[in-house]
Amino acid sequence: MVGVNASVQTETAHAHHDTHHVGGESTTINHESGVPVIDLSRDDDDETLIQEIAQACQSPGFFQVINHGIPQLLLNSFRDQCKLYFALDEKLKQMWKRQADNARGFFDDELTKQVRDWKECLDVGVPGSRDWLLDDDDPRNACLDGFNRFPFTDILPGYRSVTVKYFSACEALSKRLAGLMARGLGVPCDDPFIMDMAANHSSYLRTNYYPPFEAHTDSDAGPWPLGISPHKDAGFLTVLLQDDDCHLLQVPCHGIHGRWMLVRPIPGALTINTGDMAQVWSNGKYQAPLHRVLTDSVKPRYSAPFFYNPPYHATVEPATSFTENRKYHPVLWAYYRAMRFAGDMTDLGVEIQIEDFEIGQPKPSHHLKSQKAFLHHGFAHLPFDVERCRSIL
Repeated sequence: MVGVNASVQTETAHAHHDTHHVGGESTTINHESGVPVIDLSRDDDDETLIQEIAQACQSPGFFQVINHGIPQLLLNSFRDQCKLYFALDEKLKQMWKRQADNARGFFDDELTKQVRDWKECLDVGVPGSRDWLLDDDDPRNACLDGFNRFPFTDILPGYRSVTVKYFSACEALSKRLAGLMARGLGVPCDDPFIMDMAANHSSYLRTNYYPPFEAHTDSDAGPWPLGISPHKDAGFLTVLLQDDDCHLLQVPCHGIHGRWMLVRPIPGALTINTGDMAQVWSNGKYQAPLHRVLTDSVKPRYSAPFFYNPPYHATVEPATSFTENRKYHPVLWAYYRAMRFAGDMTDLGVEIQIEDFEIGQPKPSHHLKSQKAFLHHGFAHLPFDVERCRSIL
């Protein structure tokens, strides 16, 4: 039984396939999975592959990839390590808890649009030194997101090595997908922004644990919580390792307001979605999709999104091929990322969205001015601290 706020309807798809034509070719919509399924065994020069990815990034913004190059053995090992981590004693995990001045580590109190999520998480990201062999707290590892807080090797001997190996595999896959997404817009894969992101990305890997939610018998206890409230991902793209046994990820049903559809993972596949920065860079051609996660009354759910993010120093704006009718003001990624973290960590009101950077708004957003102040004060080059930056939040 899946528990969900009764005020929001859910929709699941039937197990059959439709074929949609893309640029004279066809791509398969697997209604058992709910989103397009794309085979990456083809060469990157394959025009059909390029168009399939471009079409999926336009709508629905979610797709699954098979033959993606990450070995099943590594996927299984990483899943096993995640389960071992979340099975640790609560006091141990709290030792590695993230803080207002360090975005990385364990947490169980995240807010999504000012609503607390029903989950536990651990975030680890590329070190500031880009050297995983250095101690986590080495000063050379400082970056906007702070320092990693891996579990001690004497407690979980294999966690760090397996996680770093999986991180590197997701990094390589993301670079390939970003290049294909560029070509789908008619932008060469050696575009300066794409190349800068490949070399200097600020990506991080999150492991999620959604414990079962036991319903209260008290009729006044309130609605079921959501694992994560409806939201869009901030970065360029997300590579998601789903739980094969508990399917709770949902996206809106196309053309049916208020109804949602499960994204059922194909065994061995990875689920991809575009993020806010891809939407800005594509001038709105690619869409960052809304999605949410339900809670289950019986089964736990484990998942791991890898967020492929631009460099902290990057200013994201529509690609150079979009010389006319630009839809977005430039977005300083370090500022956008910091404001998202501040919104996740504290109740600061309305969470930053790319709509704040749309050109032609009757009243320009305060974020246009605030990101300039953020850069002026040098905050983009320091570990983010909610209190230090509160004056511009």
